[in-house]
Amino acid sequence: MYADGKDVTVFAGGTILLPEISAGRLSPERALMLHRSGLDRLTVSDERVVIGAMLPVEALLDAPDEILSSFASHVADGEVRRSATVGGNICAPPGRESQRGDLGAPLIALGARVRSTGSGGERTEPIEDFLAGDRARLVLEVEYDRFPRRSGASFMRRRHAHSYAIAAVAACTREDGSDLRVGVSGTGPIAVRGRSVEQSRDPASIIADVHPVDDAVASASYRATVLPLLVREALDRLETA
Repeated sequence: MYADGKDVTVFAGGTILLPEISAGRLSPERALMLHRSGLDRLTVSDERVVIGAMLPVEALLDAPDEILSSFASHVADGEVRRSATVGGNICAPPGRESQRGDLGAPLIALGARVRSTGSGGERTEPIEDFLAGDRARLVLEVEYDRFPRRSGASFMRRRHAHSYAIAAVAACTREDGSDLRVGVSGTGPIAVRGRSVEQSRDPASIIADVHPVDDAVASASYRATVLPLLVREALDRLETA
């Protein structure tokens, strides 16, 4: 039914889609309703966590990894979290301050992979590659491997009923401090991986990996100023975890 996604509007939780329709900014020709798709499961084993695309964000408050549950608790408010889905958060269209995919940062830090379908059939790829690549694909599930980790996070948000993100940083390593992974969300159109920080462990180097934007929440220059501070805070928390 989805095929290559052409002229298909995917309806998941509706927290992004319904306001667009109500405001007249979107008039779907065809809609694919995912409510009975069976994609709303959270499966946790000793080796892996598998998150269905239709799982409500609220369900992640009980996620087995604290860094993921912490980010989920900061997504909008309780009413939105009960309807919004993990897949919808990941695929949030860029350009609006309320639609920047907060969950991208912890999922990048956890080394998550996205299974999606679309042109060419199903494929599985690192979430940072999915976000930076062909967004005209239907997310089916997200998975990441389980092993002992240390993690750290830092947020800066504008106080509001929906708590819009100015910038957020998630960082994870193995227990011995190796394999550092850093994810950043809220600063630009999509969540990104902080490869420069992973290689240098220098918080200031994060600017090489992000493209801060101006919006109603904060200016690009302000984001560029505070982001290295948030990275430093996340790394410090990682070291003391």
